[in-house]
Amino acid sequence: MTRRTFRTQRGSAGQMPNSNWPKIIDAEATGSYSQPGNTGKSMLNVFKGGESIIPGTAPLSARLRKSPYFERVLEAGVAEFTVYNRMLMPIGFREGPDVEYEALTKNAAIWDVAAERQVQLKGPDAGKLAQLLTCRDVTDLDVGKCVYAIMTDGDGVVINDPVLLKLDDNLFWFSIADSDILLWAKGVAVGQNYDVEVTEPDVSPLAVQGPKSKKILSALYGKEVVNSLKYFGFAHGEETMLPSLHEGGEPIPTLLARSGWSPEHGYEIYLKDGARGNELWDMVSKAGEKYNLKPGAPNQQRRIEAGMLSFGGDTLEDTNALELGLPKRFVDCFGTHDFIGKEALQKISSDGVRRTFVGMQFLDDVLPADSVWQGQHLPIYGSKENTDNESDMDLEQVGVITAYSYSPKFGRNLGIGFVDADIAKAGTFVGVKTASGNVVAGRLSTLPFKMSSKLGGREKSAF
Repeated sequence: MTRRTFRTQRGSAGQMPNSNWPKIIDAEATGSYSQPGNTGKSMLNVFKGGESIIPGTAPLSARLRKSPYFERVLEAGVAEFTVYNRMLMPIGFREGPDVEYEALTKNAAIWDVAAERQVQLKGPDAGKLAQLLTCRDVTDLDVGKCVYAIMTDGDGVVINDPVLLKLDDNLFWFSIADSDILLWAKGVAVGQNYDVEVTEPDVSPLAVQGPKSKKILSALYGKEVVNSLKYFGFAHGEETMLPSLHEGGEPIPTLLARSGWSPEHGYEIYLKDGARGNELWDMVSKAGEKYNLKPGAPNQQRRIEAGMLSFGGDTLEDTNALELGLPKRFVDCFGTHDFIGKEALQKISSDGVRRTFVGMQFLDDVLPADSVWQGQHLPIYGSKENTDNESDMDLEQVGVITAYSYSPKFGRNLGIGFVDADIAKAGTFVGVKTASGNVVAGRLSTLPFKMSSKLGGREKSAF
């Protein structure tokens, strides 16, 4: 039997009073390493009853952090990782995207989203710093509440789109997307001479999403706790300490939020001890067995259907917060609260927003995925002249598609992206130059995509 260790997060000296070294997960594997060169493959055999292979060789690098759920994700049959905040994050499993989509929309899915790291603000000026970092007014945010909190730089450009959690008047977490907000927040705090400690705590989210997620979480935390959570609310403390699976074991410290990066009913369990990742995964999996819980990852098809933004994937290098088309409460540049980028966004608002985030329906029912999308934004061509006829288009580039997927819900290929504001009208015909070089027709849509009409007995998307 081989024992393996891996580093889960940066950690800090203040979090390690009994050691000079970062916290290490020390987990027992059920098999052994096979070193590169010995068999021609680099793999870790930890799957009971079979072989669990680490896909590719990049995950073997110590430069890429492993989540507390890494071993269980391997056992569950992860097919591919991406790198997110310098941590490996699963993006697909061997059962395939159809199984993951069905689990998310009909039953429940378990996602390792530990790469959505937390940036903790603690101290007398934590609230001041939290407000300065986001263009949303959070001055009156209640303890126990999460909010979507866009961050911008001095030019109003989006640099992250985290969820902000207020744990106490002097304690906040930003649950971040993929950019180094830890260093940004530290720099701002120093520049403002704030009395606040900015750290990355040992906190790793595990998401349970889907219509049966409430039953699974109720089995773990009890109906009273789960029923008390409103959308974007959370509970923590004694009521979210989960009993250990092991006799005499210490309870597992967690925070439970009614949130998640999907439009389905769902929850995120913020594990507050990275050494307990395997145990927490096992607890959730056991509770979800009778509800057909499946391993998955943040779902591209479902998030496109819902028009959900992916920072770094959808945002351009100069995307400003007003171009996202969000409600005013998310980006209030004329409010009384101060934040980085406020003056720039006021000027942009006064001058007029040039681009906006929209949806697009491809008019072809079936498009080979690899001929459309190869991981690069696709140019959108259209006409600045008003026309409802695609044959009348005098084409010039008017935007970009930033994400594309076939939609099981709508039975169509859908895209999302940015277009010039003066043509952003639902129903406008456009053309998209695909990865193969062909230009295919589509129509612009508001977001989220909706179904509201029936043609020929079949429900169709209304765009």
